[in-house]
Amino acid sequence: MPRPPYRIPTVTAVVVALSATFGTGLYASLGPAAASAGGWFPLGVVLAALLALATVASTAYLTLARPAGPELARGDLPVCALRLGAVARVTSRAAAGSAAALVFGAYVLPTQPVTIAVVAVLAVVAVNAFGVRISPGAARGLVVGTLLALTVAIGVGLSAGGPQTAPSSAMPAAATGAGLAGDAAGTPGAPAVATLQAAIEPGPLGVLAAAGFVLLAFTGLSRVAELGGSLRDPARAIRRAPAIAVLVTTALLLLLSAALLRGLGVPGLASASAPLAALMDTGSSAPVGVLVRIGAAAATVAALLGALSRAAAGSARLSREGELPAFLGRGGSRGTPWVADLTLGVLTLAMTLLFSATTAIVVTVVAALVHHAVLHAAVLQLPGRPGRAAAVAAAGAAGCLVVAAAMPVLPLLATVGALAAGWVLCTVTARSRSRAAAGDAVPRTDPEERAA
Repeated sequence: MPRPPYRIPTVTAVVVALSATFGTGLYASLGPAAASAGGWFPLGVVLAALLALATVASTAYLTLARPAGPELARGDLPVCALRLGAVARVTSRAAAGSAAALVFGAYVLPTQPVTIAVVAVLAVVAVNAFGVRISPGAARGLVVGTLLALTVAIGVGLSAGGPQTAPSSAMPAAATGAGLAGDAAGTPGAPAVATLQAAIEPGPLGVLAAAGFVLLAFTGLSRVAELGGSLRDPARAIRRAPAIAVLVTTALLLLLSAALLRGLGVPGLASASAPLAALMDTGSSAPVGVLVRIGAAAATVAALLGALSRAAAGSARLSREGELPAFLGRGGSRGTPWVADLTLGVLTLAMTLLFSATTAIVVTVVAALVHHAVLHAAVLQLPGRPGRAAAVAAAGAAGCLVVAAAMPVLPLLATVGALAAGWVLCTVTARSRSRAAAGDAVPRTDPEERAA
């Protein structure tokens, strides 16, 4: 008698969702958020959580309302909008890989973060090309380890006597509005300043930019919806698991905010490239800090592995749909799109060498916000949608666009340029492949052409 296929229970789906949020954002987003909004940045955490919940709701509605699942499909929106959403998703994942690698380097070897980041990208590209992926069991271990490391960090921070300085770990971050220069371009003691259209003092207006930085922690929540038929109870898991992950991660971020503010203060937090390591150093907890660094390294490597594999899968899917060159869809004997793995690896490596961690985070978040806005628009176009789903989608789309516009100007413009270039590439490729297919389909009636 054939053995029934294994179905993932809802509890495991929650673990998978948590593993998507327990990555780079927890270890790196609060520094630039504090630089953007000063002491107001915890409000940015709350705003980011609300935007994430809106995206989770729209993703769940799309997944359960039509056969295409969580992916945007033809008929949801005009082709130009769908193409923009697809390009934004791939761009966000590639930039997320760069951000994860740079944060990994900042925690593992603060004196040479870029070198370590490059090594990490090369290693993960090789692993991806051989078809290695994160299993639910590995995700469970990652969640447990991250919770342990963060609990230690929160305890050290909340028990600290007050803000202190830690030169060894609190290296200056790149000015978030200053451009694409590396993190070391700033001056010690001069916190990064977020911008809308020009530099502003950290305060309430910077809460929007702070929310954008914190959204880095919530950019991978579609993993549960992508499990689809592997879930034991899809309707329940797709609705609840990502929402639970958002709530748990938000609570952790707020606790971390309180601990970092008490241990480092706003200036120390805003200038730290590895905030949790800096917190351990200021709290005279260097031995305990090893645990935090190990937790950060594991979480960021997992984030790098997931981001690059998902970016390659998205590129291969676009290739099969005729939107990108056909060679990107080639797979190996293991079924993995090794050409897309290598191509996206090269793109991520270039961003790792050219961008600072802060800039990579901005590109990741802005591209993700564009994709989320397109996703919300798809919900608004579905016939027979309930009023509640439409209201959530409309508010989510508006919030995504407002927060994206509030991000630092030069990285924002770089993201717009990257999305435009990707959109043009897809448009030209689609038209070229469509003409080639139409030419092959035309029957040859001329005797000389037949002979030829």
